[in-house]
Amino acid sequence: MRPFVGLQLFLLFQFYCMNQHIEHLKATIAPVRAQIINHPLYRDIRSLEDLQTFTGYHVFAVWDFMSLLKGLQRQLTCVEYPWLPVGDANTRYLINEIVTGEESDIDERGQRCSHFELYHRAMEQSGANTAVIDGLLADLRNGLSLQAALDAPGITTSVRRFVSFTFDILRQGDAAVLAAVFSFGREDLIPDMFYQLVKDLDHLFPGQLSVFRYYLERHIAVDGDHHSHLAMEMVTELCGNDSAVWQRATEAALQALKMRLLLWDDAHAAIIRTAAVIINK
Repeated sequence: MRPFVGLQLFLLFQFYCMNQHIEHLKATIAPVRAQIINHPLYRDIRSLEDLQTFTGYHVFAVWDFMSLLKGLQRQLTCVEYPWLPVGDANTRYLINEIVTGEESDIDERGQRCSHFELYHRAMEQSGANTAVIDGLLADLRNGLSLQAALDAPGITTSVRRFVSFTFDILRQGDAAVLAAVFSFGREDLIPDMFYQLVKDLDHLFPGQLSVFRYYLERHIAVDGDHHSHLAMEMVTELCGNDSAVWQRATEAALQALKMRLLLWDDAHAAIIRTAAVIINK
């Protein structure tokens, strides 16, 4: 066998093995992922007040998604000086491409804006309460530790558990695990029915949900499509053909989805409670 043909066969085998690992990961997380996408909270968001309640929980997932993103960039590129080449150039490209889109996308007015800041503005426009997330950010800016900031009044147990899990993953410093949590535990988890619901509410409450609707459109177009493909490629490169690394990545992605499911359960319960209070007034 000629060396070139042997190399081709080896590369094909490597690709096949990595594809098998990806498919196994997807199959492992599929049941929990389905529970999130088909969660009854989407069905029970029927009013502007329900949506305001939901965003009060979801905003923490939007915020710590940005922390996952920066943690990956710190792991996979050089963010210190003097600059030194770090890791693989293709992996650096993948994460920097995602960072650019998430930190400095185009808002509904054509201005540069991070996705978190866009979401925050959407909450303000809708009349949702941003005091809890604002308080957390203020505490962090003032030098308070994350753990202490998460103990502030108004931060629910589910939010505290969700954010703490993310930062535990960040502290572990395992780039492959971090990439798996980022890619499979966060992206592409908002179903089409939720976007349609927001569109319908936008017609009922003109001028209060246009920013939120735009945010979802950008999420679908950028996060759920282009970025998800880049992120999956990044996971594949970082895990390579190492079964042990793939196992760690799979377990972490599954746990991340379970944490999201618990957050959704709590948000759903809050929506039901809020609706009951309104009905009984």
